[in-house]
Amino acid sequence: MSVDVHEKVQMNHDALQQIFNNCADIVFRPLKLMDQSEILLVYIDEMTDSDRLEQIISACMISRDSDRLTQYQTVCQLSEVVAKVLKGCTAIFLDGKPFAYLADLASIKQRAIDEPSNEASIRGPREGFTEDLRTNLSMIRRKISHQTLKFEMHQAGDLTNTDFVVAYVEEQVKPELLLEVRRRLQSFQTNQLLDSGYIEEFIEDKSLSLFPQIQNTERPDTVASSLLAGRVAIIVDGSPNALLLPMTFWSGFQAAEDHYERFLYVSAVRIIRFLLALMSCLLPSVYVALTTFHPQMIPLALMLSVSVSREGIPFPTVIETLLMELMFEGLREAGLRLPKAIGSAVSIVGALVIGEAAVQAGFISAPIVMIVAGTGIASFAFPSYSLALPYRILRFPLLILGGFLGLYGVAIGVMFVMIHLVSLKSFGVPYLSPATPIGQKFWKDTLIRMNKKYVSAGRK
Repeated sequence: MSVDVHEKVQMNHDALQQIFNNCADIVFRPLKLMDQSEILLVYIDEMTDSDRLEQIISACMISRDSDRLTQYQTVCQLSEVVAKVLKGCTAIFLDGKPFAYLADLASIKQRAIDEPSNEASIRGPREGFTEDLRTNLSMIRRKISHQTLKFEMHQAGDLTNTDFVVAYVEEQVKPELLLEVRRRLQSFQTNQLLDSGYIEEFIEDKSLSLFPQIQNTERPDTVASSLLAGRVAIIVDGSPNALLLPMTFWSGFQAAEDHYERFLYVSAVRIIRFLLALMSCLLPSVYVALTTFHPQMIPLALMLSVSVSREGIPFPTVIETLLMELMFEGLREAGLRLPKAIGSAVSIVGALVIGEAAVQAGFISAPIVMIVAGTGIASFAFPSYSLALPYRILRFPLLILGGFLGLYGVAIGVMFVMIHLVSLKSFGVPYLSPATPIGQKFWKDTLIRMNKKYVSAGRK
């Protein structure tokens, strides 16, 4: 039940003291004006611009009336006052006034705009999103200076009251896509919203799928180009990662600078990324299947070399490969979680020392070290860290299938993955689109990128 702001300052003071009980960061500052009337300011010290606050106080103390405060918003409900104060506003109560003035004096400390570390670009803009929603929106607006760029403000989280924005270009987005996004966001109910990842899990099509159906990025230029392509973006206050939807399979092989380099180079690099993705997922399982079940498919000289290197190894090839893959993933995670100054050194030195020691001790064969190292290098070729995760996870079930059923097991695993990808959708868009359904324009900007000159001419 909402409570009205009282005419007496002391009554409002007591009510807010009870609401903000044990909130050490909330400041209650009672003052008296020149005419001896009481005034109360309520604000959060670390979120308020102290210089502007002192200017307001000085103006009120000199003036004999509240004329200086009429420029600010007024609210009549204490619940509104509480919500605004927690967002950084300053509430001002005057005796005889059944409402409160709200002065937006928020001054929240934030980090400077910098290049995103997870999406480094060789050519193109070097700015990345910060944790401040207004700053992020301004960077997008600067790139698309047109009235058709829309920002719809929403709020979620019963405890956090977090603001987030749905961005789209009105002339480019499909109405049915926008309606579906709004419908899913309306059903989004949670007590807390601290990052865009909370929204992603609620609104994606299939939560149990390994493949992400919503792309995330820290780059304003990536968001701007996606909006111009008819996609929708969700930007959350407090998160430097924006969500882009719908997402397709081919988005995982597109980097930020792909639209800044010449199309021939970009197309070649995208094909290489695709081949490396297959390598990161299939290389260990194919190696185990060939050496265990199908040695006749390997050239004789190579097979003899592999056989000699495996003399004295106590483990089957599949167990040997699994152990090395698990060790490699452990070193990778350790390198990510450790401080940057020592993380990379620990992961590299650890891999060299453990690999060399394992080979010298006769626990692991040298070809397995090479296979696991090549697989790990291939997994680093993805433009985004989160998009490489499904390939890293699928590597293990495919490896087990290859170790027990040979190439037939690998083929069965790949078939199930393809069936899943074909049936998967992201906000009504087939995940393999535009490659499927057959009949759509495929080679425009997917695995290869067409020359912008010809694409623009085709639009005309």
